[in-house]
Amino acid sequence: MTKKNKHGIIWCGIILASILLDQLTKQLAIKHLAPIDTYPIIKDVLHLTYVTNYGAAFGILADHRWIFLVISTVAIVLLSCYLYYKRDAHPLLCTALSLIIGGGIGNMIDRIVLGYVVDFVDFRLIHFAVFNTADTFVCIGCALIFLWLFLYAEFEDEKKGSPAKTNTVNPNIDTEKETEKPSSAAAEEHDDAADR
Repeated sequence: MTKKNKHGIIWCGIILASILLDQLTKQLAIKHLAPIDTYPIIKDVLHLTYVTNYGAAFGILADHRWIFLVISTVAIVLLSCYLYYKRDAHPLLCTALSLIIGGGIGNMIDRIVLGYVVDFVDFRLIHFAVFNTADTFVCIGCALIFLWLFLYAEFEDEKKGSPAKTNTVNPNIDTEKETEKPSSAAAEEHDDAADR
């Protein structure tokens, strides 16, 4: 198994784990939160509140289910192709893409199966929109991409832009060794002339 294939398995594992964790938490929300509506973990700060979301992430533009299905499908396919192409890139970038893909698939499963997305994390301290595990994965993935852009993207571009010097005729020959050959040959000719 090649190194790229091993990396690909890791990223697929992260995607699968994200989907499974998202669906598990949503099933728990449906079973335990739907009957009671809300459960305060820290009163007026963090609640678990059962909400059905017919829009995009955080309830944006509700009642546009098919639009979001199409957009989500296209985005997931494009990101998956990009992840496959960059599967041997920096782990931070690939982890970020895997989390975004997993979160996107998790919410898309809800829209296809239920017709809506189940949200349950209710951060009331700042009156934020109710969200779910998949939304969290997407946000973490986006944050990791910004971190990668800030810390590593420029370094990787510079690394690609400065290839090692190689012999164009025979790349296996080190140019520094080649430059040493004329001087050593000249030294041998000088020794022969001295012997004569």
